[in-house]
Amino acid sequence: MLTDTHCHLFYDEIKNDLANVLKRALELGVDRFICVATNIEDAKECLSLSKAHENIYGSAGVHPHDSKDAPEDYIDQIHRLMDDDSMVAVGEMGLDYFRNISDPQIQKDVFRVQMEIAKELNKPIIFHNRDADEDVASILSEYPDVTGVAHCFSSDLETAKRFIELGYYISFSGNLTFKNSHLPEVAKQISLEHILVETDCPYLSPVPHRGKTNEPGRVRFVAEKLSDIHRTPLEKIATITSNNATELFRL
Repeated sequence: MLTDTHCHLFYDEIKNDLANVLKRALELGVDRFICVATNIEDAKECLSLSKAHENIYGSAGVHPHDSKDAPEDYIDQIHRLMDDDSMVAVGEMGLDYFRNISDPQIQKDVFRVQMEIAKELNKPIIFHNRDADEDVASILSEYPDVTGVAHCFSSDLETAKRFIELGYYISFSGNLTFKNSHLPEVAKQISLEHILVETDCPYLSPVPHRGKTNEPGRVRFVAEKLSDIHRTPLEKIATITSNNATELFRL
């Protein structure tokens, strides 16, 4: 069975049909889910969902886009939310210089604060990186005691190797399946022991569902693409990536 290590189940199009979404996921061989927050309000929903479903786990954090709007007490709120055992990671945090919705300095400040929280709590992080390879790697290197995952990886092989050397997993999403993507060549050079799979739903629906609202069950298509790339049976991909998720998030 597969683990979707990054999904946003609190969006209305998912939440309002959650029972059927989870049923369809199970039919596709997906039975565990990490529901990832992008801000404090989302994190509260992640906590509610994780308490209501034994196979859903949550995270609490502030996405770089949301960093300019983080409430004054966001540090205390993340600490409180992370008190529950079902909350397994801090994030989604990081840097996004592609859209720059928040000022880069604010993004870096909020990123570092959350790295400190993860260090204090001894929890893994989930980080977002878009067009910010150097700054992300630099900040990660400041916290050698923290581990986690490069969510929805889209950079080059050298960046992947750098993140792995820093103790992070590389997570592939639906963009691995896109035509003309460079990511299959990257994934081919990375040991399965360092790989996770995700949907980032409701975004980035993989081929053959590209352009449609994504669902957690479609992590299967990401795993099937990895199976082709590594010439490894799907069952083995599922076992290894789920074991990696178990180890990282202490499920």
